[in-house]
Amino acid sequence: MEPKENGSELGRIIDGPTNPMVTPLLNDLYQFTMAYAYWKANKHNERSVFDLYFRKNPFGGEYTVFAGLEECIKFLANFKLTNEEIEFVRESLPGSEEAFCDYLRGLDCSDVEVYAIPEGSVVFPKVPLMRVEGPVGVVQLLETPFLNLINFASLVATNAARHRFVAGKSKILLEFGARRAQGPDGAISASKYCYLGGFDATSNVAAGRLFGIPLRGTHSHAFVSSFMSNDEIVDKVLRSADGKTTCEDFVSLVQTWLKKIQYTPSLRGIFSETNQSELAAFTSYALAFPKTFLALVDTYDVMKSGIPNFCAVALALNDFGYKALGIRLDSGDLAYLSTEVRNFFCTVERELKVPGFGKMIITASNDLNEETIDALNKQGHEVDAFGIGTYLVTCYSQAALGCVFKLVEINNQPRIKLSEDVTKVSIPCKKRSYRLYGKEGYPLVDIMTGENEPPPKVGERLLCRHPFNESKRAYVVPQRVEELLKCYWRGTADEAREELPPLEEIRGRCIKQLENMRPDHMRRLNPTPYKVSVSAKLYDFIHFLWLNEAPVGELQ
Repeated sequence: MEPKENGSELGRIIDGPTNPMVTPLLNDLYQFTMAYAYWKANKHNERSVFDLYFRKNPFGGEYTVFAGLEECIKFLANFKLTNEEIEFVRESLPGSEEAFCDYLRGLDCSDVEVYAIPEGSVVFPKVPLMRVEGPVGVVQLLETPFLNLINFASLVATNAARHRFVAGKSKILLEFGARRAQGPDGAISASKYCYLGGFDATSNVAAGRLFGIPLRGTHSHAFVSSFMSNDEIVDKVLRSADGKTTCEDFVSLVQTWLKKIQYTPSLRGIFSETNQSELAAFTSYALAFPKTFLALVDTYDVMKSGIPNFCAVALALNDFGYKALGIRLDSGDLAYLSTEVRNFFCTVERELKVPGFGKMIITASNDLNEETIDALNKQGHEVDAFGIGTYLVTCYSQAALGCVFKLVEINNQPRIKLSEDVTKVSIPCKKRSYRLYGKEGYPLVDIMTGENEPPPKVGERLLCRHPFNESKRAYVVPQRVEELLKCYWRGTADEAREELPPLEEIRGRCIKQLENMRPDHMRRLNPTPYKVSVSAKLYDFIHFLWLNEAPVGELQ
């Protein structure tokens, strides 16, 4: 990697796009007020350690997918305040000294280290997703950007994974959320992290270009209703699959097939006269996309018009050597309609002797979410692909993941944040984290230890303790031990660090890890909580520090 021009001396160009909105000014004001106060107290270079973690799994579940790490590393690589930004900070801190501006001009991440769980991993509350070490004045300015980049990414990736779980492995999942997302950046990010979480494609062309995500899409109701009659397409011809320009009138062939369908005994009575403007729209679309013809069939009436019209066009395409892909349903009783459509396709295949016609793709959309897909599964349906938008990209059922960024050590001294709410008590000191696997190959527990404690060993009995509940404890004999935190950033240090994998590899990690989870942790209703623990030594230290830092009351 080469040094970045017009950036810090440390700045490196990392493959892939960076978000121009994610600058050091994407910060809460108190980060800069603290940076100034640290600088005034001559504490800004004190070595600090912060943990970034979350306290509760989202959506009522018992797992989370970690995402957003790549963007954090890109942010570190390009961290530099411009003169204009520094001037704005100075104006925002009335009375601040000019020398502080000189300090800001020299800031970069050359002395920062970041250890993180690999992106795409399944993660759990309290276990640090990232450990950030460095001068406290600099690291404090990473808090808000990192939380911004991790919170939504992990939330939407988890939401996507949950939709994948309820839909099943065999279904195609399409992200259709750009028009309902929270602004352009929300749309782009959602497309990326839905794909990471297990979706197959997106309708978002910008995301497809930026991240190489497969694109899918057909047409809207507007296209269908814009046509009036066959007169608008009658002069067009279709080049056959063998490359020769046919002399046969494609429009006439479509009408011929429509009559055949209409007079097929087993289909008679389902429809009489179809909407001819819809037929013209389908014919025109097939002429434009003969290799990928997929039609939206509910503009007028699905079974009385949309499906017969689609079948007529698909059969005409078949005569020309092309195979239609299928249809999309965007309204109505999806379980019932998908079943009726499948029956119609199979009848056409059987009666008109068209092999494979009954297996065409049925796509469903229309404000789908976890609950509606689960309901469809219980009712029985013939949907092959789900197009999901609003509930997916907005994470409608939960607004935020709630990651936090807490100081756990400064100048080699462990620090703890106390609260009357025990769930908000932080786990102090620089730690190492491990995932312990059982004999069946499933993860059993995540355990945190002090940095200098010996790591857990395969086959060696280990006491795992709940961080704050003394009665919750268990012995574990791990069959495999995986250290979770790996170094992804070392500033200017020459030591090796983990490379950022491509999106496809991160997506593969996510899918594999989800498949490797115990089923009772994954179920939608009443999932079994996954165990997160600390070593016995770290447990004792937490409670020693807790008692040492907590004020002692006095009874009057």
